[in-house]
Formats: sequence, structure tokens, C-alpha cells
Amino acid sequence: MRKLLLVLALVCSFSLFGQSNDTIAMRSAIERQLVTYPESTLQDIYKSFYQEHFGPGHIISDTASARRYLMRELSEMSKTQSPYFEPTGSQGDYVRVYLSAVSDSLITAEQLLDAFVRSANSRQEPTVSWMEKWEAIVSIIQANKIELEGFETDLPLLTEAARNHQAVHHSRSYNVAYHPHYRIMERSIFERELEPALK
Repeated sequence: MRKLLLVLALVCSFSLFGQSNDTIAMRSAIERQLVTYPESTLQDIYKSFYQEHFGPGHIISDTASARRYLMRELSEMSKTQSPYFEPTGSQGDYVRVYLSAVSDSLITAEQLLDAFVRSANSRQEPTVSWMEKWEAIVSIIQANKIELEGFETDLPLLTEAARNHQAVHHSRSYNVAYHPHYRIMERSIFERELEPALK
């Protein structure tokens, strides 16, 4: 009986430790987003965690159209001061690779597209629902009194979007400030095939 209680206590402590680590990681990701991109709103935080949760599959209808869209975006984008890559969300399962890596000739458009398309097909089913994760994100923001422009207006709209598993665009303030141009890819594909050229 004493051994059973000890085992149960250890299981509970490991479970609490894991939850604590998840909360710390999510809070760090939110803070990193706001330090790197001060014009971020709740919508941009939603987008980053959504990308990590679902990967890029929601934005690929077929490879041919993905190629056309990429080439058009490359031809229309202006020079930006973006990093070449950065993690999404708090777990780093997916990475944003910015199109500046192509325009600066570090990788080719075909390399980027190939990694992007294969990443869409490599997604594993998340262990928690998107709604659960979204509620945890909102709780962290509220508990830590993290101030975000338009939070009260954005919250019900984004919670409804989360309920329906909807993707969202970056906020207007984020687009105006940072002009983001990137593709999402799975971390192991990125680290193996693209990261060496971007360091």
C-alpha cells in the first residue's frame, strides 16, 4: 500500500511538472513574440500557435498552385529586415522560413517549396485539442496581465475561430509593421535540409 501511494505521488508530481513546463514554454513564446514583434496583437499570437498546432496543411490545395503563389509573392515582395527563420508557438515543431532566404540566394524557391509541401504531409495528430490549447494561451495572457492592443475586442472573435479550427491572417498592425513573407515547415525537415544554408 505504501509503495502504491508513493507511485501515485510520483505520477502526480511528474504530471504537474509537465503542465508547469508547458505553461512556462507558452508564456516564453508569447513574451518572445511581443519582444520581437511589439506590434503583435492577440490575433498574431493565435496565428503562431495555430501554425504550430496544425502545420502548413491548411494552406496547400495543390503543389502547382502553391508554386504559382510562391513565385508571385517572391516577385512582389519588397526588401524586409526579417530573420531567415524562427520557431512557431512554444514547442518548435514547425518553423517559419522567410522568403528573404530565397531572395538573398541562400536557398532556392524549389528547395523551399519542396520542404513546405512535404511538411504539410508530415503532420502528426496533436495530443490536445486546439480549443484546449487556445484556452490555455488566453489564461496565461490574463493571469500574467500581458497587455495587447484590442484584446477585449479580439478575444471573442478568436475564441469562436478556435472553436471552428479556423486559421486567421496576421493583424493589420503586424502586416503594416513587418510585411511578413514566409512558409511553414516541419522542424526536422528544416534542420536537415535548409538550416545549414541559413546559419
